[in-house]
Amino acid sequence: MIPFKIKRLDYNLSKFMWEYGRPAVRISFAIIFIWFGALKPLGMSPAEQLLSDTTSFLPFGSSKFWLHVVGYWEIVIGVLFLFKKTTRIAIGLMFLQMIGAFMPLVVLPDQVYQNRNIFTLTLEGQYIIKNILLITTAMIIGGEYYGEKHQKE
Repeated sequence: MIPFKIKRLDYNLSKFMWEYGRPAVRISFAIIFIWFGALKPLGMSPAEQLLSDTTSFLPFGSSKFWLHVVGYWEIVIGVLFLFKKTTRIAIGLMFLQMIGAFMPLVVLPDQVYQNRNIFTLTLEGQYIIKNILLITTAMIIGGEYYGEKHQKE
């Protein structure tokens, strides 16, 4: 049997996480997207070469053009995550951005897989696959609006 003090502590920690976890995730998303986004137009992103190689077949300008487009797109996503009312818009833009983020898995297999083995990712491949966590976390945050409505019913 769990002592009462431990149960109470567990309850209080759980309540704290419930109240502050989702806003903390939105702020974390904002930091990540603004930071990573700002690095691209400044020419300081470690993902610059990967992005350049991925967009080399696209029309409408050079890889620098696409670097700026993606960078500013990410900054907008980050800013929208800062406000609860615009979070779902941020999630929509993020899902569109993720299509491009996963493109190297198909377009650049030599850069994302070691020896073309899908189970052995390069550092770039790991950088891309970690986006699965961002997507699933965004799904939880995106469901927050309707989740709160269902709790009131």
